[in-house]
Amino acid sequence: MSRIGKQPINIPSGFEVKVDGSKVIIKKGKDTKELDTLGNVGVKIEDNNIVFTPKSEDKASSAFWGTYRALTQNIIIGLDKGFEKKLEINGVGYRAAVKGKILELQLGYSHPINFDIPTGILIGVEKNIVSIKGSDKQQVGQVAAVIREFRPPEPYKGKGVKYIEEHIIRKAGKTAKK
Repeated sequence: MSRIGKQPINIPSGFEVKVDGSKVIIKKGKDTKELDTLGNVGVKIEDNNIVFTPKSEDKASSAFWGTYRALTQNIIIGLDKGFEKKLEINGVGYRAAVKGKILELQLGYSHPINFDIPTGILIGVEKNIVSIKGSDKQQVGQVAAVIREFRPPEPYKGKGVKYIEEHIIRKAGKTAKK
C-alpha cells in the first residue's frame, strides 16, 4: 500500500483543478499545467481535495498511485511558490554571468561555456552563487545537474561547481618523502 497515495491533496485558493478522463489539469491565473496519468490511477475531486485511487491491488498499481499523487503535489507547489536550486562556484578565476538568455560560465577551461537558459527557468548570479528558479521541479533539477556537470567538484581542493548543501569529502594530497 502506498502511504503517499492515500493522502489527499488540498487545493489552495486561486487554483482551478479539472479532471478530464486520465488527465489532471491544474490552473492558477494564466499558468496551466497538465498531468496525464495514462489511466494508471483513478482521480477524483472531493471537498476541495484531489483524491487518487489505485486501479488494482498489485505492486505496480501501488507505485503509480504514490507517484502520480507526488507529481500532482509538485505541480501545485511549483505554481504556488516555485522551486529553487542553488549552485556554488569555487576556484580561482571561476565565475558566472547572465547575458540575456545565456549563462556564461568561466570554469578554468580555455574557453567560456555558454549555456542557453530554457524557457520557464530564471537564473540569477550573485558573486559565486548561481540560483536556478522555476515552477517545474524536474526541469529545475535537470538544469542544475547540467550546469554542475560542466565542472564537478574535485576532492583535493574542492574546486568546481557544487550544490550549496552538498558536502565534498576531501582527500589528502601527496606528502613529501622523508
